[in-house]
Amino acid sequence: MLPRLLLALLAALPLSGAALGDDNLAPPPVAREFRAAWIATVANIDWPSRPGLPVKKMQEELAALLDECVRLRLNAVVLQVRPACDAMYASELEPWSEYLTGKQGQAPPDGFDPLTWACEQAHARGLELHAWFNPYRAVHPSAKSPLDDQHIAVRRPELAPKYGKHRWLDPGAAEAAEHSIAVVLDVVRRYDIDAVHFDDYFYPYPVTDALGDSGDGPKQVEVPFPDDASWRVYCDATPEADRLSRDDWRRDNVNRFVRDLSEAIHREKPHVRLGISPFGIWRPGTPEGIQGFDQYAKLYADARLWLHEGWVDYFTPQLYWAIDQKPQSFTTLLSWWATQNPTGKHLWPGLYTSKVGGEKPGYPPQEIIDQIVTAREQIGATGHVHFSMKALSNNWAGLADRLRDEVYTQAALPPATDWLAGDTPAPASPQVERLGETSPPEFKVASPDGRATRWVLQKRCGEEWTTGLIGAQIESLRIRPNAQGERANAIAVYAVDGLGRASEPTVLAIEAQDD
Repeated sequence: MLPRLLLALLAALPLSGAALGDDNLAPPPVAREFRAAWIATVANIDWPSRPGLPVKKMQEELAALLDECVRLRLNAVVLQVRPACDAMYASELEPWSEYLTGKQGQAPPDGFDPLTWACEQAHARGLELHAWFNPYRAVHPSAKSPLDDQHIAVRRPELAPKYGKHRWLDPGAAEAAEHSIAVVLDVVRRYDIDAVHFDDYFYPYPVTDALGDSGDGPKQVEVPFPDDASWRVYCDATPEADRLSRDDWRRDNVNRFVRDLSEAIHREKPHVRLGISPFGIWRPGTPEGIQGFDQYAKLYADARLWLHEGWVDYFTPQLYWAIDQKPQSFTTLLSWWATQNPTGKHLWPGLYTSKVGGEKPGYPPQEIIDQIVTAREQIGATGHVHFSMKALSNNWAGLADRLRDEVYTQAALPPATDWLAGDTPAPASPQVERLGETSPPEFKVASPDGRATRWVLQKRCGEEWTTGLIGAQIESLRIRPNAQGERANAIAVYAVDGLGRASEPTVLAIEAQDD
């Protein structure tokens, strides 16, 4: 149980308003929108700020990022837990990440498990935690320490060939795919995560090398991915009449991985979702006028198929281009992806929020704001994800403040994932009971069926309702006055389950008490 002081503090999280003009106790509808940010750990992009920090400092840094998410009224974080066949958590399958301690395989001191702690802290703040895995990347060029003996590139180097400056698990090798699935399912079983998340790295982005001299200098050619061994195994096992082309075989390797993992996750824990964030263009020329990189042909990622088949629970195409950038228009691509979703899964585009900062900012803050507005206007899109948290926590170009003041003016729940519920009903309304005659008033809250993962708390001060999200491990709610000093005269509390489904509210009037 969290300390009582923390309970009181969490009950006073920043809230947001929606006006109600009459005296009845009916609260306004709770807004629905997925609002998240990626927290990248590879190369210490977002967290921790550098390897080898004391545990307390790591906790302080991550807590500050989560607190900023609450301040901005986000409702989820996407935390990278497997940067390159290593682990930002305690694992018997892969070594500790060097981005934590500075040495691969070295555990943080004092038995600290960052993922356990991150889940607890995110949920206490009413945030979902999505665990972000890189399914095939085995060694990243930013790595400085030697590979640990437990690393798969040491134990089974034939499964993780060198490609350019990386090592990469061979998606065509059955044992490599089985290993990655085992790693993901291990986390699903042992940690209280809300979703599994992949980004755009499947087969690697092609690397090039100089070949010969055409008279105008060396010609750059793509280096083929070194999967001859697994290709031969496939060819030997498959009659020639049934054999796929090499490109189709590569795509099939990834397709089967996505399909099999989706099924395995939902067998293990039906409420844990699978989300994928692929490159934002499926194929050049689709839709008409779109130009750019061909992930279908180069990464062997048939992202449209995954959405068509409903293998993902949410889909976050990385739409990292401006609205007016016609060959890769944000609006055009989002509209097209929305038409490719016959099973009605969540569509939450990825935004290149970090492009507002850096030495040469590429976007004015207004571009990100306009993209959020555009997504809200697009039928079928119900949220978005910011890359990355650094842009928000550092308030680059004042964007974070503008998001809070102009775009995220009220708290929102993520959209419910009803298709994973089966016959399970929505959670029961919470039991809410006032504790004594304290001022500010305090209420005990409990979930009758034990299925609440967070509370929605709405309070009315004067004629205005405000809304906040709180973790369900919080057992008492202290209802403080609003920023103008007005006391609450009514509250509404909803229980929300792991699929985002909300109960009917429990609504109570609050009688004024003398100080």
